[in-house]
Amino acid sequence: MDIGQTSHKQLTRIGVFYDGGYFSHVSNYYRYDHERGQRISIHGLHEFIREEVGHFEQTNPQHCHIVEAHYFRGRFSAEEAQERDMLLGERQFEDALMKAGVTTHFLPVSNRGADEPKEKGVDVWLALEAFELAMHKGFDVVTLISGDGDYLPLVRKLNALGIRVMVTAWDFDLPDGRSGTRTSQALIDAVTYPVMMDAIINDRGRRNTIEKLFVTPRSALVPPQPRPPTQPVSAVAQTENGERLVGVVGSMPLHRDFGFVAPEQGEENLFFHQTWVENCSFHELRPGDRVEYTPDVNPNTGRPVAMRIVRL
Repeated sequence: MDIGQTSHKQLTRIGVFYDGGYFSHVSNYYRYDHERGQRISIHGLHEFIREEVGHFEQTNPQHCHIVEAHYFRGRFSAEEAQERDMLLGERQFEDALMKAGVTTHFLPVSNRGADEPKEKGVDVWLALEAFELAMHKGFDVVTLISGDGDYLPLVRKLNALGIRVMVTAWDFDLPDGRSGTRTSQALIDAVTYPVMMDAIINDRGRRNTIEKLFVTPRSALVPPQPRPPTQPVSAVAQTENGERLVGVVGSMPLHRDFGFVAPEQGEENLFFHQTWVENCSFHELRPGDRVEYTPDVNPNTGRPVAMRIVRL
């Protein structure tokens, strides 16, 4: 046997597959709701995966290589992303994915005419792609970044091929009645290497490992949620003039910190951020609620917005 064949046999080939909506939800949690106040680093997560696979496979992590990494998510059209002040953040995140060698897969998502944006078919696409690549690329280990029980059939198919599966998942609760995450027990039982990331991150004994998992808060490695612009002079002037209009909450995208108001005059829907709600919690609002608001213009985009939201 020559040296090249020996080296190849020593390698542990890893395929990584991101459930993008899940990863964004987790990273938002550590940025906005966890005491760390930091986002998850893609490079840091990949290094962690290599080290964990080396530990489980009882081999040197230097011989564990991520040979394929794929990210799956639904994505708004450019026009809708611009309305939500998300376009720049999404491009920055895609740049970060490219630098980390992650291949992106997007399905179109639209919020127009629906209460919630839907990411239909993303999980099916991920499962099909993961299974096909595992067969043709010869992965030794497949890592799923998700906690969804819908991936159980995929895990069973990979197990049948003799491919070990590692799941990196999180369990956490969010305040104000918002949805956290809870990993499927059936998924945990089915995979070869279940890794509960929340327990590891909260383990002070693994501080060196944990620090590499995060980036500084100013690093935009996951599409940021729209931020409220600094209040322009026009907003103050309109408030002083008492210009208040009435509308109906049209939609509040799941796991997001913004929503839209449909004016009673029948004009286009107006964006509003959770910090602009005054007499109740943002998470108490529901589509169909009547609200009073101050019309204004977002200085970052030039588009109309609804400020100082008051539920009627």
